[in-house]
Amino acid sequence: MWLAGVDACRGGWLVAFVRPGRGKIQSPRIFQEFADVLESTENPRIVAVDIPIGLPEQSEIRGRAPEREVRPLLGKLKSSVFRVPSRSSIEVGANDAISDDKERYLHCCAIARSTSLDNKAFGKQSFCLFRKIIQVDRVLRTERQPNERVFEVHPELAFWRLNGSEPLSEPKKRKHRCHEPGLACRRRLLINEGFPDDIVNQVPPNGADYDDLLDALACAAIARRIHEKQAKSFPHAYRCDAFGLRMAIWA
Repeated sequence: MWLAGVDACRGGWLVAFVRPGRGKIQSPRIFQEFADVLESTENPRIVAVDIPIGLPEQSEIRGRAPEREVRPLLGKLKSSVFRVPSRSSIEVGANDAISDDKERYLHCCAIARSTSLDNKAFGKQSFCLFRKIIQVDRVLRTERQPNERVFEVHPELAFWRLNGSEPLSEPKKRKHRCHEPGLACRRRLLINEGFPDDIVNQVPPNGADYDDLLDALACAAIARRIHEKQAKSFPHAYRCDAFGLRMAIWA
């Protein structure tokens, strides 16, 4: 049996396949489409992916319940958990029929404000992920039991869990560049969790960065915890979206 930790990256999706417990770990590799991860030869039983799942029809103040509950746990790194706007806003942001990026962004922001309780939109960084969010959403809406196999996770919450439920003091990046003290701290946590040094310290595949590699491995660590029924959902009493997809972050 394989489990998978998945992180979005420049080249598509960086995937770390792991066995349950402290079993075998494959060197992370890139898949172009999220559907390819589910249909891979490994056929992962649990997929822990760093992408929002369960999209609201209307954005509440400070975002979905998962974002609101997780941010206070992360201390100085709480800004890494971005607000997820409404489904209609994200769908427009992922619509290739609007070829001009600026036009699509402005249209997307207008819809986000009109479908939020506080007339707010979203951060520009999250806009870049809208196509990937919709890619996952469309795949899960065709799955017979999507909530049994695919789980939303967040790398910073994963590292919080691996750090004894304490926030990390150093970010992974500063000024859009990898921050070595933050990466070194995360490498230590992964090695303490049983990930081999050569996997944790390897050069990431073309299309991914060093922080993507560590994030995929952290997601894989949570996939193991989910399989072992040791993971917790945030919030505990989660809701589902209009298509029955669970709105919760796991760690």
